Amino acid sequence: MIRLPATLMHAQAERCLRDLSAQIDASAGVLQLDAQDLQAFDSSALAVLLACRRQAQAAGRVLEVRNMPERLQSLAHVYGVQGLLGH
Repeated sequence: MIRLPATLMHAQAERCLRDLSAQIDASAGVLQLDAQDLQAFDSSALAVLLACRRQAQAAGRVLEVRNMPERLQSLAHVYGVQGLLGH
């Protein structure tokens, strides 16, 4: 399982996506991202998760986001992407 950082704001998004992409490339099977540690985030977190989903799909794999904070689930709902992230 790949863990998201505690903070994922616009300033960290590019670096975080680069790190996650490398971990996704190195992993096998169903990709599980654990968002349990995520505490400080903005809509950039959704953009990172959606980019990870696209990367997984391009490789013919499934992405599962686990333990999404309620506030992030609400944000995904507002943006209309909750179904894309499995929520």
